[in-house]
Amino acid sequence: MYEGAVQDLIDELGRLPGVGPKSAQRIAFHLLATDAADVRRLVDALTEVKARVQFCETCGNVAESNTCRICADPRRNAEVICVVEEPKDVVAIERTREFRGKYHVLGGAINPIDNVGPDDLRISQLMSRLADGTVTEVILATDPNVEGEATATYLSRLIGPMGVTVSRLASGLPVGGDLEYADEVTLGRAFEGRRVVGS
Repeated sequence: MYEGAVQDLIDELGRLPGVGPKSAQRIAFHLLATDAADVRRLVDALTEVKARVQFCETCGNVAESNTCRICADPRRNAEVICVVEEPKDVVAIERTREFRGKYHVLGGAINPIDNVGPDDLRISQLMSRLADGTVTEVILATDPNVEGEATATYLSRLIGPMGVTVSRLASGLPVGGDLEYADEVTLGRAFEGRRVVGS
């Protein structure tokens, strides 16, 4: 549609997750109208993150050294590992301030449609971490969708025989939600995860 560099920029922006053709075009024209110093800061930030950030050798979370800050923290409970799909899930759980154990980032979920199988995820690294007997519980915190459920089921069958407690995050109705808008799966999970209230 456009010529040369503008179309190249739109094409590259369109390759980003969640950015469709119209969004890519809006971002491209925003960058064209933006002050050169602001664009330079964006370029520097992108260059810096690619140069400095890597994945933790232990858990797979993002880190600026071989080990992330969570794995390096001696105050974290090494007996409990929370398994998540992506580093962004670690951030979401950390915001709750409820979990004081360690993490393991799989790097995705089992998804046969996209040709992602168990060997494409960091499952062998998880099994290595469980081998020494330090870990007593694994919390499966994969997404509550088909791929996340398949991954959780696969992991629970793999880990169960090791004598490690395997638990799954509860899921159900969100606070402030209306029952009439809840889908069947969410409502079913809410019933499964119900708890007794004061007597």
